[in-house]
Amino acid sequence: MTQSQVPQKLYIGGEWVEPEGGHYEVVSPADESVVGLAPEASRGQVAEAARAAAEAFESWSRTTPEARAAILDRAADIMQREFEPWAALAQAETGAPTGIARGMQVGVGVTRFRRYAKGALEPVERGLPPQVTEAGPMGKASVLGALEVRQPVGVVTCITSYNNPWANPAGKVAPALAMGNTVVVKPAPQDPLSVFKMAEALAEAGVPAGVVNVVNGQSVEIGEAAVDSPYVDMVSFTGSTAVGQRIAEVCGRTMKRQLMELGGKGAAIVFEDADLDAAVMGIGTTFSFYSGQICTAPTRVIVHRAVYDRLIEKLTGYLAFMKVGDPRERGTVVGPVISAAHRDRVESYVELGKKEGARIAHGGERPVVGDGGKGFYVAPTLLVDCTNDMRVVREEIFGPVVVVVPFDGDEDEAVRLANDSDFGLLSYVWSGDSARAFRVARRLRAGGVGVNTIGRNMEAPFGGFKRSGVGRDVGSYALHAYSEMQSIVWTA
Repeated sequence: MTQSQVPQKLYIGGEWVEPEGGHYEVVSPADESVVGLAPEASRGQVAEAARAAAEAFESWSRTTPEARAAILDRAADIMQREFEPWAALAQAETGAPTGIARGMQVGVGVTRFRRYAKGALEPVERGLPPQVTEAGPMGKASVLGALEVRQPVGVVTCITSYNNPWANPAGKVAPALAMGNTVVVKPAPQDPLSVFKMAEALAEAGVPAGVVNVVNGQSVEIGEAAVDSPYVDMVSFTGSTAVGQRIAEVCGRTMKRQLMELGGKGAAIVFEDADLDAAVMGIGTTFSFYSGQICTAPTRVIVHRAVYDRLIEKLTGYLAFMKVGDPRERGTVVGPVISAAHRDRVESYVELGKKEGARIAHGGERPVVGDGGKGFYVAPTLLVDCTNDMRVVREEIFGPVVVVVPFDGDEDEAVRLANDSDFGLLSYVWSGDSARAFRVARRLRAGGVGVNTIGRNMEAPFGGFKRSGVGRDVGSYALHAYSEMQSIVWTA
């Protein structure tokens, strides 16, 4: 039996368990071969996982920070030890080019576990200034001391995205465990096998039974069961705004805590004094980074008319050198999107843009990769002459498609166009005038703004305005997200 034929089991209560719903094939987006057999849990097994997490919470939440840190560090060691085969698996599941599969998947997973091993040791108590109270109806005069304490939330359901089955789960599981929570992880059904490897690392590292549970399935009811369980205290979700809204409605019934990283349509404002080569390099990452399947991408370019033609020319030239192909081959920049259904969805948006009056400056066709033409490839596509009322400008496409909207006025017009969106995750400003760039950045209704860069500071808070999400994580903010604030008051 080959590796791709070994059926994956669920991880519940510290045991590897046969799925009651059988298995389904995980298909490589690159060549449509079978990567492995993923488990299909039953609703009852999800309930069992949530119950196991609840039973493990009392003891795990009382472990010392040092003990939690040691387990997270050991798990990172194991991930590093298994780096090569696990990076290959991630590449096979996601279709990510080799550099991204190695550096941005398993590599980021290791980094995040290391970060939150240290995070487990961060102080969770803060003394507040004493308060002097006069004698009155509530009692005699006194001096009241107070302590602010961050406590773990409880059982956290982590529902993760398909675009990065290492970085995204690691960014949820590691800080949640560091704070003393227990977790039920529900991976994206398209590429869940890597998340089970993460569970293997944690199990080998000595995480107690029930602290980490991984359930999986293609059925919608599996995710629903992981959200509406009475044992679950918080839901951390990364995915589409539409699904996030449904999860939020369920959470609202029992007042579950939420952390939501949802859709994005990142505005990239390019002023007439911008370094156009730098702007093109940043905007171009939409095409190359996960084939545009990333919510932080600068997909909506708002460029001053004075440099509009030059920017289009430079972007078109940049695209001409982007090799679309098998992600395992040297030189490939743009790999496939995750599935045939998603490829068709992205292509339908390109056709919609044409009908709406946009012009295709580059791309638009379906690439044929290899002799057999297998795989789910989309050509990097540049849609120009767009207006802000077009659906291709307003809706998240989540593929290698950039739309360009010109503006003629001043920064007020640029800000108005950028903010005229349901989304507000990350936006960008390119300008040679730093004062103007920062002034504009502060006016943008987005959770983060890159000024002359697409880079991110991984200690800065991450999250969105409007329909791009609820809450903030990354760095110490993730530890805060997976904790409740408690105050203890006493008479000094």
